[in-house]
Amino acid sequence: MMLNVTAIGEILYDIYPDKKRLGGAPFNFIYHIWKILGKANFISSVGSDDNGKEILNYLNSIGFNTDLIIVDEKHPTGTVQVYLDENKIPHFTISSECSYDYLTLNEKALEVIEHNTDILYFGTLSQRSEISRKTIKSLLGRHIKYFCDLNLRHDFFTEEMILEALTASNVVKINYQEFEKIKKILDINTNDNIAIEIIANKFNIDLLSITLGSDGAILYNKKAMSKYKTETKNIVDTVGAGDAFAAILCIGYLVDMDINSINKLANEFATEICMIEGAIPVEDSIYDKYRKIFSSY
Repeated sequence: MMLNVTAIGEILYDIYPDKKRLGGAPFNFIYHIWKILGKANFISSVGSDDNGKEILNYLNSIGFNTDLIIVDEKHPTGTVQVYLDENKIPHFTISSECSYDYLTLNEKALEVIEHNTDILYFGTLSQRSEISRKTIKSLLGRHIKYFCDLNLRHDFFTEEMILEALTASNVVKINYQEFEKIKKILDINTNDNIAIEIIANKFNIDLLSITLGSDGAILYNKKAMSKYKTETKNIVDTVGAGDAFAAILCIGYLVDMDINSINKLANEFATEICMIEGAIPVEDSIYDKYRKIFSSY
């Protein structure tokens, strides 16, 4: 099974009070895809600063393909200050004017989109600047599938951006707060199940997911609705749980797995990520179960 998944967007350092960790939703997502499928494409940018050099050196050392990560000589590598509250929920302070705000496409990236992409993942944080927004918008509307993890952070988005993302995408992942925001934009005043159907049908979305934190997730694909929740114990932090969920959601969609199975697996993987520090596992064995399941498709 050769599935070609490409992500575009930010890679950055999550800065905790006592350490730093690689992060950025598109990177977390595509890292999991790479670990499960054995291949992945990632279009991004880092600065020519120490953080950028450190990131590229590390990724190259583990065999992650950095061909599509541009080095920006003018702008710093992205950073996010992370604070965990008493429930281990992260709160973010995101630095401005980073390299990922100035994303452009080189010939290699265009070649990958054209010939080596079945589905393109994108979000909204990397569209907060006009330059990156234009770059991402230039890739929409092609003969490929699109996966949007809305990831609305602070005020780095507009209603227009949300509606464009929903219109472009085959698969959409949102959390409950984002779901409420979309309902408000569209003036939908009805119960959640009907609202989900209305949104999916209005934008012709193949697979719509609403994550509910510790209450699991709802998936809808025009034929069925699935609700699933795993028991979460020993939570270390919830950083990156949504990105882990998104990775399984994406692969499940591409292999045409039934939505109850997708929901169960995605919840289980997200829960496992909550039981480690940060978004990226140190132990590779966490992926074994998912590699085995998807290799049978």
